[in-house]
Amino acid sequence: MKKLWIPFKKVWRFVVLLFLIVLTFSYAMFQGGFVSWFLFYSFLPFALYCMALSFYSLNELEITRQLPKTDYNAGEPLKVIVNVKRNSRFPIFYFLIEDQLDEVLMHTRQTKKAKALVIPGFKKEFFYEYVIDELPRGEHIFHSFLVRTGDILGLIEKEKPHKNESKIIVYPAYTELLYRPFETHFDQGMTASRERVQRDTSMAIGVRDYQPGDRFSWINWKASAKRNEIMTKEFEQRQSHDVFVVMDCVPDKNFEVLVSFTASLLRSVLKKGAQIGLLTFSRERALFPIKGGENQLQELFFHLARIEAKSPTSFDKVLETEGMFVQQTVSFLLVTSKLTKPLIEKAGFLGHRKGKITLFLIKGEKEAPTQEERSMIALANARNVRVLMIHEGEFASAFSEVQVP
Repeated sequence: MKKLWIPFKKVWRFVVLLFLIVLTFSYAMFQGGFVSWFLFYSFLPFALYCMALSFYSLNELEITRQLPKTDYNAGEPLKVIVNVKRNSRFPIFYFLIEDQLDEVLMHTRQTKKAKALVIPGFKKEFFYEYVIDELPRGEHIFHSFLVRTGDILGLIEKEKPHKNESKIIVYPAYTELLYRPFETHFDQGMTASRERVQRDTSMAIGVRDYQPGDRFSWINWKASAKRNEIMTKEFEQRQSHDVFVVMDCVPDKNFEVLVSFTASLLRSVLKKGAQIGLLTFSRERALFPIKGGENQLQELFFHLARIEAKSPTSFDKVLETEGMFVQQTVSFLLVTSKLTKPLIEKAGFLGHRKGKITLFLIKGEKEAPTQEERSMIALANARNVRVLMIHEGEFASAFSEVQVP
């Protein structure tokens, strides 16, 4: 109904304009005198401009958006420059231009607004800029521009959207962590190594396909020549330092903190030289097999940039339904912001079969644990589940309890 009213509204305003011109002219003709003709000639330039503006097309505008880059980290500022070009020098009193942001960016604090009033006059080219102070994590789309213009008296108004889509990806913020792998010697306590994860390169037990991150010295040239593909030697590992992270995606106020910690954890493990995998269950299940290298880090960060707290299943149910936990012989790290008895019981069950399970409980800045959570932590210790409480802004202390011999 609103769209049907728009063309009728334009015609009606044009009719009103013609009526005002005729009315002032008739008044001057019948009344005579200096005042009446002064009124007519004073109104005539505005009326003629309004008539010319009614035939002016906003299609001649060419609007582009300049983004410094397409990849950002959460919390970074974004400065956007909007360029507008015209084919003619038709005088324009004003342009009201609004960059149509997605809903998340629209509610983000802006030093300079995405909606700007520009007075171009006779200029054929001009620009304006706006700044988003802190980018939120996610994949964000800039849809189009909405342009409005009109005359001084408000008799003629024109509006037109200009499609121009851009996309940016904002990765989760991360903190530099010193990852120290947990050992599973329950009698002697936790130990860890500061050394980079190594393989025993004194004895090769086979060959495999080349993977990003493999050393040049590991390449088996004879096998590569036979298969016409780069093959690397497979060595016996001194000790498995592979890590598998399971992240809780149930809606929670601390979800962004949880994602940020998970990103920091993944990055620190890969920088240590270990391999890592990830499982999330949001709108759908996403499983990333255990790998190492820069490509794995980029793939995991891209996933975390788009993840949402939309899991319909509680964290303990996710652990219960995933049969892959029984098969994996790696270190399991669970990341959640809610500690429940079913979760502790399920983690304890896995711990009996796989060794001690580490669970990171993510809390907001200066958020104290509840009495129920304290009792859950005591229960977890009894069930052979290691619970580490991590507060926002204190990620660097995540492995501080791990003692180095």
